[in-house]
Amino acid sequence: MDNTELMAVEHNQLSTNVFSDPESFQKIFDIGKMFASSSLVPQAYQGKPMDCTIAVDMANRMGVSPMMVMQNLYVVQGKPQWSGQACTSMIMASGKYKNVHHVYTGERGTDSWGCYLEADKVDTGETVKGAEVTIKMAKDEGWYGKNGSKWKTMPELMLAYRASAFFARVHIPNSLMGCAVEGEIEDIKAPLQAPPDPFADAKVAQEAKEVFPDVVNE
Repeated sequence: MDNTELMAVEHNQLSTNVFSDPESFQKIFDIGKMFASSSLVPQAYQGKPMDCTIAVDMANRMGVSPMMVMQNLYVVQGKPQWSGQACTSMIMASGKYKNVHHVYTGERGTDSWGCYLEADKVDTGETVKGAEVTIKMAKDEGWYGKNGSKWKTMPELMLAYRASAFFARVHIPNSLMGCAVEGEIEDIKAPLQAPPDPFADAKVAQEAKEVFPDVVNE
C-alpha cells in the first residue's frame, strides 16, 4: 500500500453506523485490511485488520486521520490508552476550541513549576482554562518517583501532556471515546488488599462458632 492509497483512505468519510450496516462494515473492513498490510502503520497494527478497522472507525467518528489514531492509541494492561500528546490534537480536532496553547506557571526547576492548557470556545469566544498540573502535584500523586518516570528527565513535556489530558477529560470527554490517557491506568491502579476477616469481631466469631462448631475454630 503506497502513500497515495493511504491519503485516499484518510480522506474518505464513512458512515458512523458501520457496525449495523453490513455493506458499510465491509467497506471499512476492506480499508482496515489495507492499513494492516502496510509497513507505514505502527508495528502493533501490522497484520491485524480488525484492530485497523476499529482504528479507522474511531478516526472517522473523531474527524481525524486513521494514522493519528494508530500512532497514538495503544494497549496497556489490556485497556486502550491514548498517548499524552494525542490529547492536544483531539482538542484542536474537536472543532469546539481555537487558540489552543499551554501556559507555564511557577518557577522552572522547582516544585511550583506548573502548566495548564488554555483555549477559546469557537461559538462564544469564552476563554477556558484547564486544571493546572505542577511538579508538586506529580510528586504528591506518586507520578514523579516511579521507576522509569519521565517526570525526572523531561518535566516540561510531561507537564504539558498531563495538562492536555486534564483539559480533554473535562471539556471533550466524548473525543476520548472511553479510553484512558497515558499514565492514568498506572496512576489509579490501587494495590491489592486482603479481604476483611468476617470473624475478626469477637461477638461475630462466637456466634459463628455456635452455629458452625466444626468449621470455625479459634
